[in-house]
Amino acid sequence: MSQDDASNAETLIARMGEAARKAAAELAYADAERKYAALIGAAHAMRDAEGAILDANAEDLAYAEQKGLSPAMIDRLRLDAGRIRAIADGLRAVAEQPDPVGRVLAEWDRPNGLHISRVATPIGVLGVIYESRPNVTADAGALALKSGNAVILRGGTDSINSSAAILGCMVQGLRQAGLPEAAIQMVPVRDRAAVAAMLRAQGLIDVIIPRGGKGLVGLVQAEARVPVFAHLEGICHVYADRDADLDKARRVVLNAKTRRTGICGAAETLLIDRGFYERHGEVLIRDLLDAGVEVRAEGELAAIPGTTQARPEDFGHEFLDMIIAARLVDGVDGAIAHIGRHSSGHTESILTENDATAARFMQRIDSAILLRNASTQFADGGEFGMGAEIGIATGKLHARGPVGAEQLTSFKYQVTGDGAVRA
Repeated sequence: MSQDDASNAETLIARMGEAARKAAAELAYADAERKYAALIGAAHAMRDAEGAILDANAEDLAYAEQKGLSPAMIDRLRLDAGRIRAIADGLRAVAEQPDPVGRVLAEWDRPNGLHISRVATPIGVLGVIYESRPNVTADAGALALKSGNAVILRGGTDSINSSAAILGCMVQGLRQAGLPEAAIQMVPVRDRAAVAAMLRAQGLIDVIIPRGGKGLVGLVQAEARVPVFAHLEGICHVYADRDADLDKARRVVLNAKTRRTGICGAAETLLIDRGFYERHGEVLIRDLLDAGVEVRAEGELAAIPGTTQARPEDFGHEFLDMIIAARLVDGVDGAIAHIGRHSSGHTESILTENDATAARFMQRIDSAILLRNASTQFADGGEFGMGAEIGIATGKLHARGPVGAEQLTSFKYQVTGDGAVRA
């Protein structure tokens, strides 16, 4: 990075940050009706601009293919009429959510005559850094607006045209509702110096939210000088317990791995209890192989025809592809121990009909999302009823799990007295 590049990036982010802070000050007291109108207007604009968005996406896909991106990454990038419709529906779903700003989180009276309320407030200015998925432009913009925050978006270099087209729809909604257009901004250049400038933008950006692979999140955590909501890689496990229902297990395992391999909620490791394997044999492995999944297996499972021998590094790896690591474990405690060593703290699923076993799994694993008899692909804010999400926070401070509008608020105390003085 040249000194000129860094200086230009610093100037760009400073200008965007100042505009965002002014917009955030106005959004903090914008009423729910105007925010609703902006989101509904953006959803209508998305549908009207479908052709233009698809044209922009075609440019990005051509660029991505020239760069040699993997099929899974190209799938993340690709838009079609159905996905655009889903993005617009997500905007409407966020619009219909209760307004999180101004909620009274708690209130109480003190013997000294004070009445104290803890009230939800916007955070201020969000910086969202993400890779490939152009839908994040709409999700992040919508959730920031709903929660009264301004946002500066820095999308992936591969999706810059698609994201710009989507941003245009978001800005159209803001304009129609009479809200500041600087409430949702996108860094308009591919220059990576802009990312570094965002990470150093103390006083302009209040929190950075990275959404992407381990390399991106690690960079942000190492270099950010503002707080970070970490969205680490999705090393998600499915554990088939000896008391699992076979039909449920077969459905869930296939869906968890193959529905969409390029999302953070895709299963990357299958753990099979020896008791399940002795009862049902290789059925889960065979289902995956028949579906075209490369199964990297260990121990007895590696003897199943069609599997490949797993390497130690395959456990704890995010493939984001039609690949899964598999091993046998000794009961739920074996699964818990394995997950404790290899999980990224994102999402884990247990398949069992035994309530006590499920309770032990839920109690002793400390990932952000734990599921029973359900696919890891449900690790999604939309599926949780949040309308959309910015990401799955795998840290433990402030936000954890799907980050929706409610998680993008802070709070303040409002204290009322009647001429109260302190003795």
